[in-house]
Amino acid sequence: MSKSKKDLHHLYIELTKLQNDLIKTNRKLLLIFEGRDTAGKDGTIRMLTKHLSPREIRIVALPKPTEREQNEWYFQRYVPHLPAGGEIVFFNRSWYNRLGVEKVMGFCSEKEYHDFFEQVKHFEKTITHSNIIILKYYLDINKEQQKLRLEERRINPLKQWKISPIDKVALSHWDDYSGARNKMLKKTDFDFAPWFVVDANDKEKAHMALLRHILGQLNYKNKDFHHKDENVVIKASDASLES
Repeated sequence: MSKSKKDLHHLYIELTKLQNDLIKTNRKLLLIFEGRDTAGKDGTIRMLTKHLSPREIRIVALPKPTEREQNEWYFQRYVPHLPAGGEIVFFNRSWYNRLGVEKVMGFCSEKEYHDFFEQVKHFEKTITHSNIIILKYYLDINKEQQKLRLEERRINPLKQWKISPIDKVALSHWDDYSGARNKMLKKTDFDFAPWFVVDANDKEKAHMALLRHILGQLNYKNKDFHHKDENVVIKASDASLES
């Protein structure tokens, strides 16, 4: 077994230990994954859940809101999916969709966009006061990498389900998405619900670093792991948002 495979095997063992401890201590963990189209959110979540007990995890990837949901309080549709005691919930996109796709593509009004900033801090503080641990990850890639991945998605028959009308305009709105990302990370990076930026240009490196980072953020019984800073996953406050 190669060193990288040994390291990954060890990290998976630590992750199962973390899950077991969360179950025994009735803790709740919410992991939010945002990022550009093709940044690798699906694959990242598959990697993280590969060896976890399926009974205590849930993956949430909500579709376009129904007509009724469009007339609810914006955060309402997400509340039923929050973790209960002993659960880990993975959000593949979340309420932060409002600050990304919805903002850039004009799917929300200016008032709805600004109202989000007024409400999200209180919403996430309420969640953490309910003993839910929130970790927010933004997977970022460069423009060339997105172009390559969009082309692969187009020609790969196994990825046809990922194709959406938004793919066609993703590159043309690159700067718009960058500006929306920067504002989101600056204004919604809270001490109790922090943002971390992941360099996801190299999927394997990103997966390993992200797994290490999650383990480094939490305490659990019989922990045999010491996180080291790799400059792949960094605090949003330390990120160079112009790059």
